[in-house]
Amino acid sequence: MNFLAHLCLASGDSDLMLGGIFGDFVRGRRALRAFPPMVRQGIILHRYIDRRTDHSAVVKKLRPKFPREFRRYSGIIIDLAFDHQLANNWWRYMPQSLERFDVETRDLIRDNAELVPDGLTQFMRYADRNGLFTSYRDEDVILYALAGLGTRLSRSNPLHRVAEIWPDLAPEFRRSFREFFPKIQSDVMDWCKRMSTTTGS
Repeated sequence: MNFLAHLCLASGDSDLMLGGIFGDFVRGRRALRAFPPMVRQGIILHRYIDRRTDHSAVVKKLRPKFPREFRRYSGIIIDLAFDHQLANNWWRYMPQSLERFDVETRDLIRDNAELVPDGLTQFMRYADRNGLFTSYRDEDVILYALAGLGTRLSRSNPLHRVAEIWPDLAPEFRRSFREFFPKIQSDVMDWCKRMSTTTGS
């Protein structure tokens, strides 16, 4: 899952939201020690969500529908496509508007600047310039983001050409997201209950 989905799945818990958006920039178990315990839990939740997504039957069924040359990068494309679907169906999953959520997320990151990993600081500069996260509703923004990701990968890749396959795959993204997202929401709720029992909070 990508940034917007991780933030949404934190269900309004500030520490889990921070961990959710920090997760892609924190590697290994030792790096977790730099964060307060509940933010650490958010990073662990981020990793749990990524594992559940990668092993989801819905996602596994979606990957073979990509043309062969794009299949290696299908996980990256699906992550952004699902954030696009979430942004366009935000009202189904969250009580406040996406615009309000966007503002609150930026405020949360700003208020915890001392914890923010360097990579996220750079991403948020990009987000500010491009109007993320509300602009995830726009296909062109998603395609531009994928092309940008492609330039940062070490090997040659077709991410700058996702526009060629997007129209054929868009209905599959829509169906798969609507099947998958309630399942991952339920998984996250169960995970949070287990963690609450384990920690005694």
